[in-house]
Amino acid sequence: MLGLEPGMVVQELGWDEDVDADLRDQIMDLIDAEMVDEPLEAVDAVILWWRDEDGDVADGLFDATTDLASGGFVWLLTPKVGRPGFISAASLAEGVTVAGLSLTSTANVAHDWQATKVVRPKGARK
Repeated sequence: MLGLEPGMVVQELGWDEDVDADLRDQIMDLIDAEMVDEPLEAVDAVILWWRDEDGDVADGLFDATTDLASGGFVWLLTPKVGRPGFISAASLAEGVTVAGLSLTSTANVAHDWQATKVVRPKGARK
């Protein structure tokens, strides 16, 4: 699920009371560890919970890539259509482009949340 494997270092950003606890538990089971908020080393992946009221998606993605290893990826988790905090696909795509990143895939990961995989373009440097 989500391309996560045991031993990966995963940073979690944007946690709040509305996140899906079951999904968080599944992620931690997959990596066989807790997610970190303040990493001491480059991370393999970032789980970024983001809602419309959190501000500009590009700003969140800039922050999410700060500690990301060169081959790492971000799973941008946003509320599904009709849920509080929903972000339109156009706004997501614009934020990803402004941040200099690329969208690769989306997945329905929880009842109220969808995930969008975001990566650095091929050949890009940190």
